[in-house]
Amino acid sequence: MNIILLSGGSGMRLWPLSNDVRSKQFIKIFKYNHVYESMLQRVYRQIKTADPDATVTIATSKSQVSSIHSQLGEDVGISVEPCRRDTFPAIALATAYLHDIKGIPEEEAVVVCPVDPYVNQDYFMALKELWKLAQQGTANLMLLGIDPTYPSEKYGYIIPETKDTVAKVSTFKEKPDAATAQQYIAQGGLWNGGVFAYKISYVLDRARQLTGLADYADLFSKYDTLTKISFDYAVVEHEPDIAVMRFNGEWKDLGTWNTLTEAMEGTIVGDARLDETCSNVHVINELGIPVIAMGLRDMVISASPEGILVSDKEQSSYIKPFVDAIDQQVMFAEKSWGQYRVLDVEENSMTIKVTLNPGHRMNYHSHDKRDEVWTVISGKGKTIVDGMEQPVKAGDVITMAAGCRHTVIADTKLQLIEVQLGKDISVNDKHKYELE
Repeated sequence: MNIILLSGGSGMRLWPLSNDVRSKQFIKIFKYNHVYESMLQRVYRQIKTADPDATVTIATSKSQVSSIHSQLGEDVGISVEPCRRDTFPAIALATAYLHDIKGIPEEEAVVVCPVDPYVNQDYFMALKELWKLAQQGTANLMLLGIDPTYPSEKYGYIIPETKDTVAKVSTFKEKPDAATAQQYIAQGGLWNGGVFAYKISYVLDRARQLTGLADYADLFSKYDTLTKISFDYAVVEHEPDIAVMRFNGEWKDLGTWNTLTEAMEGTIVGDARLDETCSNVHVINELGIPVIAMGLRDMVISASPEGILVSDKEQSSYIKPFVDAIDQQVMFAEKSWGQYRVLDVEENSMTIKVTLNPGHRMNYHSHDKRDEVWTVISGKGKTIVDGMEQPVKAGDVITMAAGCRHTVIADTKLQLIEVQLGKDISVNDKHKYELE
């Protein structure tokens, strides 16, 4: 099975755990084999359980690449969007990536689905069946429709011609009010879960018709010129040969704190205490200091380096405009080599705790406008500063002036405190070099 996972926006409704770099799909909140895993890790594991030979490609923005490598390793395929252009350009680019970069033949089918549904293993067995239907040419475009469990106003609806497991699509309906949704359900309507299956040639042909481009290199280089349009509007609503497969298993869209806490195995992640009068209270604490909750009902408390949220669960769905008004330095991020956490920000300095995973290193780089000082607090490794290599261990201090090329390589898990000193500290002040 070939599968494209759409890993899109930042999921700011899950602030303070999500930010512009760390999207909701990277939050490690689900327990598996006594270890916490993220939505991304959970979905990837479920795909590989359903089909160990599946070719998985993640369509994402550049800002998420390091987090993906950190959580899934270096072997997963990644189609990087040069900028955001909605789902049709993203799917066209990822499909061309499969064909031109990965060498998947045009006549093979591919399944496209979001990276962040909360589902069980039967969902991925259904995706495998959907892929087979597309491979057999059941229709030019196959969709997965979710059997509604209530008349939701949050989802679009697919109205099939019959109530068979696989049926031709009659029409599509936009997000309705509750009464209209009930009418759609009575007609056999299904939630549109944003899942598509097709042969690679189909989307490459549509890309050629709509953009004049179908080659990966052309799509990538001219990506910023493409019209922002969803796959639904660009392709689905104009396709006459389209069918839907009904799925009646568990499916949840974990887009808000309210829905996310419903999927949590326990009520506490991190250091927290609830007294016996608390009811339906969830706490997610990444700060390493205790949180105590007393006498609360139907609440979520979330604490991270980005901030602290204390909210009624239902009201937490309306957090976005408040978060949008915050202009703040990103305080935590996962990188391909490990992670960093900002400890202190002053006018002319920033202090960061850096953790490198064993065998990994930072890019060899320099800065124009700041000096840096590294103090190793645990582990062993080596630094390379302007071509000079030296071993480092706990207690060692390394100083780099502006313009100096430098990197650090971890032999074991390596932690250091990085102090940045300068009048114009910016993430954009960085030049990368090949390590000789």
